[in-house]
Amino acid sequence: MAAAAPTIAVLGASGLIGHAVALDLMDRGFPVAAFARRFTGAQKAALGASAVEAPLVDLDARGLAALLAGRGVDILVNCIGVLQDMPGKGTARDAHGGFVSRLLAAMGQEGARPQLLVQLSIPGTPESDRTAFSATKREAERLIADSAIPFAILRPGFVVAPVAYGGSALIRGLAALPVRLPQQEASRPFAATDVADISRSIVFLAEAWGEGRRDWRETWEIMERRPHTVGEVVEAFRARIGGPVPRWRLPGALLSLGARAGDLAARLGWAPPVRSTALAEMRRGVAGDPAPWSAATSLEPRSLEAALARYPAGVQELWFARLYMLKPAILGILVVFWFVSGLIALTVAFDAAVAILTAHDFPPLLAKAITVVTCFADMSIGAAIAARRSCRAGLLAGIALSLFYMAGAAVLTPDMWIEPLGALVKTGPAIVLMLVALAILDDR
Repeated sequence: MAAAAPTIAVLGASGLIGHAVALDLMDRGFPVAAFARRFTGAQKAALGASAVEAPLVDLDARGLAALLAGRGVDILVNCIGVLQDMPGKGTARDAHGGFVSRLLAAMGQEGARPQLLVQLSIPGTPESDRTAFSATKREAERLIADSAIPFAILRPGFVVAPVAYGGSALIRGLAALPVRLPQQEASRPFAATDVADISRSIVFLAEAWGEGRRDWRETWEIMERRPHTVGEVVEAFRARIGGPVPRWRLPGALLSLGARAGDLAARLGWAPPVRSTALAEMRRGVAGDPAPWSAATSLEPRSLEAALARYPAGVQELWFARLYMLKPAILGILVVFWFVSGLIALTVAFDAAVAILTAHDFPPLLAKAITVVTCFADMSIGAAIAARRSCRAGLLAGIALSLFYMAGAAVLTPDMWIEPLGALVKTGPAIVLMLVALAILDDR
């Protein structure tokens, strides 16, 4: 009689790797419990009853043990990771080393069933680790290696998956621009990994675990045998989506400036295309030796070209790539539009703004009060759009206030519709731009 398939828990199943792995394992018939702090509506629909929303990183060892014991988990696949510290998103140290420490304690509690930990990590060595992200990932590896828990540490390269998030979204965005990366970044090794190779590795481990093997203590690098460079990866995606011919090379200083701007945006809760950690990791490069993994599993890694061939691109890929790089510009210009328009009317143009109302028989005191209130409303909307947490509410408020301005002007000051600079006529395109921002606001 064949042994029952082990139950697999995927931690961080809303991320790029975790979601793809959970779906693949489900398709192969494994019982899966997919854990994440929260899922999108589309992810819930795809995962069905397997989706479990829980604040994993916030739980202590006892809470983790209780949560996992209730599911009868045999294998844990930890895909949780934080690229760079962000407000409300936790720190890399706590999400990597801290969480793994608590997870190991939960798995090692007296009376706990034997379990295998599969840890998703990154290639490289401690000597090459330049960021808190890579250093804390390596710290998690050390904690696992020093424990008595059976483990397999998987180190994929640049992961190619059906969806895009983080670095994979950035590569797609660059492929939609008519520019090349600076030579320093373009020439770095950037070995690719088909996300299916990760799930194939987990299947191999799960089948061996089901057959009774319990002595796993492995660290494998899973990536193509011949690494491409960053520039070659971008060009492969450019060809895939039908992007423009690159005509200019992006100055290195401009890329560094963009990374600093990204760090500033991250303080407001955003996950921008470029941040200092992502740039540092790109400059380090991605390389490794898949031979030990291949020898142990009898699996052959897919090349970048083979991986891309498995995920053919449609027009939605081209739209995403174009809009991904435009998204910061769209939101940024709306922040400036609302905040600066309110600030100007409140300061240097205050008398002119009041005069528009008094010219239509508004009492001077009332005209000043209305001007002050609307100016602060405009600036508040700009500030709300700037922060990720309040952006949606800010955009909706901006649309509502714009419609109110248009309706109020039609009743009280209809002549403003035909004034030479067309101030009210321009409100329509601003509303459309806010609708576009709402449409592309979600990152996944």
